[in-house]
Amino acid sequence: MQGLKGIRVVDLSSGIAGGYATKLFADAGADVIKVEPEGGDPFRRWTASGHERDGRDGALFRFLSGSKRSVVGAVGEPDVDALLASADLVVDTEGPAASFDRATLVAQHPGLVWLSISPYGLEGPYADRPWSEFTIQAECGSISVRGLTGQEPYQAGGRTTEWIGGVFSAVAAIAAVRLARATGHGEFIDFSLQEVMAYGTTNFMDTMWGLLGRPPVEGSVQSTETPSIEPTRDGYVGFNTNSAQQISDFLLMLGRPDLRETGEFNLAGQRSARIEEWEAIVHAYTTERTTAEVVEEAALLRIPVAPVLSGATVPIHEQFEARGVFSEDPSGGFIRPRPPYKVDGQEPRTPTAAPALGEHTGKVEAHKAVRPVATDARTLPLEGLRVFDTTAWWAGPSASHMLACLGADVIHVESIQRPDGMRSTGGMFAGGKDAWWEYSMFFLNANTNKRGLTLDLTRDEGRELAKKLIAESDIVIENFSPRVMEGFGLDWETIHALNPNSIMTRMPAFGLDGPWRDHVGFAQTMEQMTGLAWCTGHPDDRPRIQRGPCDPISGMHAVFATIVALFEREHLGHGVHVECTMVEGALNAAAEQVIESSAYGVVLEREGNRAPWAAPQGLYPCAGHDAGATPKWLALSIETDAQWAALLEWLDHPEWSAPLTNASLAERRAAHDEIDAALRKALADLEVDRCVEELLAKGVPAAPLVDARALGDHPQFVARRFFEEIDHAVVGRQRVMTLPFRFASRDHWVDLPPPTLGEHNDEILRSVGCSDEDLEKLATDQIIGSRPARVGA
Repeated sequence: MQGLKGIRVVDLSSGIAGGYATKLFADAGADVIKVEPEGGDPFRRWTASGHERDGRDGALFRFLSGSKRSVVGAVGEPDVDALLASADLVVDTEGPAASFDRATLVAQHPGLVWLSISPYGLEGPYADRPWSEFTIQAECGSISVRGLTGQEPYQAGGRTTEWIGGVFSAVAAIAAVRLARATGHGEFIDFSLQEVMAYGTTNFMDTMWGLLGRPPVEGSVQSTETPSIEPTRDGYVGFNTNSAQQISDFLLMLGRPDLRETGEFNLAGQRSARIEEWEAIVHAYTTERTTAEVVEEAALLRIPVAPVLSGATVPIHEQFEARGVFSEDPSGGFIRPRPPYKVDGQEPRTPTAAPALGEHTGKVEAHKAVRPVATDARTLPLEGLRVFDTTAWWAGPSASHMLACLGADVIHVESIQRPDGMRSTGGMFAGGKDAWWEYSMFFLNANTNKRGLTLDLTRDEGRELAKKLIAESDIVIENFSPRVMEGFGLDWETIHALNPNSIMTRMPAFGLDGPWRDHVGFAQTMEQMTGLAWCTGHPDDRPRIQRGPCDPISGMHAVFATIVALFEREHLGHGVHVECTMVEGALNAAAEQVIESSAYGVVLEREGNRAPWAAPQGLYPCAGHDAGATPKWLALSIETDAQWAALLEWLDHPEWSAPLTNASLAERRAAHDEIDAALRKALADLEVDRCVEELLAKGVPAAPLVDARALGDHPQFVARRFFEEIDHAVVGRQRVMTLPFRFASRDHWVDLPPPTLGEHNDEILRSVGCSDEDLEKLATDQIIGSRPARVGA
């Protein structure tokens, strides 16, 4: 596989987000050169467990840095400046206070793509704020949606912000690099971790609030799903019931057909309102069986189900063993997941061991990059490509949404017999809205810039029209269970014969082979199965899901793989087959759990709102706080000794802190309960906004707990135009999230509102030869349509 061979990346970053973004490039064959200061990237010394490294670089650093080269130097030094001149892409994480002038450097190198990853983005009123991963989760609305009603909400564990930031930013970069190499038009990409975590974990609550007419934001928005992670006789099992059929089958599995008849637990709100009664019914079934027994019974009914695994048990799951997902890192001492995609059955290149500090200093050829001279008008990176999109729910549509925003003509294919399942989340409006399926906050956010087509692919007429469109498409993308596309007669062999230049991207939940090939899986399943849930939630509670990030994590891995496939098509002269497995994308985002376990024998556990890299860290109630009615939480995170000193100074060095004045992180971690009790007492009568303002002024990461229902009003999102308005034929003017980065060449992302069901049937089908009479017959025969068949034509 040629992949990205010939592309050079200069990596000025530190940490997970930049490290993972550049790892994806290295895995795909790019020459990634890591530029480090004299003492090395501080991340070389990191372990989440604090375990002794025996003089070696930390295992997570080695995972992120495989197949890269290392030089010691800094921007402004001749050798490093020569590397910049030879680069296709530069990646940095220095934020607004960078030690170099990005604008000058970009201007000096026309055609260069520069990716800057920062907490809040480089511009806006929050750009310079002290931050931690925890305060970003609070400030973006993520924590506000997660938790039991009336209890303390909790973060998504495992530093998900940085992992999702890594894969999203890699997608932005690879698309821009492809355009630059073709046209000479470089790009500056300003990427925001706050925006990507809002996109990935707030369930588009702001749009939902708009659909409800924007009533006052009162009380708490936090909730948990049920059924979700439940106790069994020997551990935990995870479910999700996203559809009416799934909850119906779940009740059948429980042996309660009477509840199917009454419908009293059909809706999430019904189950939450009677949570103790409901959980007693569920646990009467689950606790009498082993996890394996429950998984087997649920899978027979095609209920999404998974064992809830930790960093120690993930690698020995039968599906991952059968597919060879994990292998020993080439540096030795721990196991790692492979990249989550294959191109024509081939994995990306075999990784080499992470480099020693400065191993390649003075050994890297720094030729000046040869790029086309930009003469034509700039286009979006994927303009001119057509995508035949048969995805549904969120993982797949998030991928095709990114392709659409980056310029591709995406035709989103549904049928009136089976509309995109994510439309069902509009069911909360079924009692008052005629076209309630158009009121899904997920669908509205994940499908802008697409055209909508309905085709019944179970019938010959629908399949023949699909084949005509595929014959004109550069990319076919789908995320069904593997057997579905074969059932439609649209397998890779058929598509390749129809259009030898087309790329087929498949996004199966568990892969195209292995014992779990035909299991059903959603984001919740991936979080349960990969260790992400194991490290999320309070320590005295069961593991809890993170509420969504695995969908876009899967989607962005698929986009990255698809653009790699476009490069491969250029090398080969024909299209290729891409398999990008949903669970394996999640396993890469959860890699630290397996790495810590296999390298150091430590299973990372859930800690509520605490973390190994900060103490104290947590949510602290302030004046006027009522957890259920008027939550007033202060998010506080102390990562460094300097921040600890600043916090004590702000508190006026209270008596309780005297023994801890010079405490190290480890000592503060050991005293966390004592510190928390004192902070809760000290902060209880203070206004949260005052606390945030004063702490930030002292350089201490602090944030209010922002409510996800009003995210569009957040000053930083307003300044960066993260939300844009759509004008939709059914739901009217609503604001939706866009992309968590800005291109310097682009002042907006939304050109088209999300399509209504079958909105573009006529224009799309006329383009492949359908007449008015043909269209009328197709509608009469319900091959196409604009209303779900189950609610009438």
